[in-house]
Amino acid sequence: MKNSATSTIATNDVTEASGNAPRVSKIASPAARESFTDSTEAEPAASIRIGDPLLPETELGPVAFAEQRDKIEDYVKLGISEGGGVICGGSRPDTGLGGFFGSPTVFVDTDNSMRICQEEIFGPVVTVLPFDTEAEVVRLANDTTYGLAAGIWTRDLARAHRFAGALDAGTVWINTYRAMSPMSPRSGFKSSGLGVEHGTEVLREYTRLKSVWVNTSEEPAGDPFVLRS
Repeated sequence: MKNSATSTIATNDVTEASGNAPRVSKIASPAARESFTDSTEAEPAASIRIGDPLLPETELGPVAFAEQRDKIEDYVKLGISEGGGVICGGSRPDTGLGGFFGSPTVFVDTDNSMRICQEEIFGPVVTVLPFDTEAEVVRLANDTTYGLAAGIWTRDLARAHRFAGALDAGTVWINTYRAMSPMSPRSGFKSSGLGVEHGTEVLREYTRLKSVWVNTSEEPAGDPFVLRS
């Protein structure tokens, strides 16, 4: 879970700095009730290097606009008012730079009905939702109007494939996150995405299907009300 929390926030950051759409807002783990009650479990997220996005050592850059930074901070305040507990971040970092930075923020004590769990924040904020069974985590993951991408961390490959098939997401990563190739098509489910991207499948987005049938026989056309093959 330490790795998944860090990966989630880090990929959130890269997404925000580049202006692309994918982001993650939820983490679920059977051990979340115990392992995320102590802020030491969020230390990897807190150690993410914030700074100039043009520097190779930077892991978390700024968001593009002050309005978006303010929106992220409003969501953090909302999460606290809804009863969520912040174990990492939650305040504006002092970078000494001029960008619109936000701190990696991890919420615990959350419920899936909270707005911070249901709405797109587009910032380095994750919520931890504990679960006990496979059916419960699938229900939690799919209980959203969005379905762009999902990530699974597990040692059980059979379970991973079982989850991948059950998740309502256009892309599913297993033990990794945000791996992409221009040869692999990707699309979002439900309210996510802009159609198909990448791969040969994207060419279909620029075409229209048309059928043209021509009778090349010298015989006159038959009864048009009789289906022929």
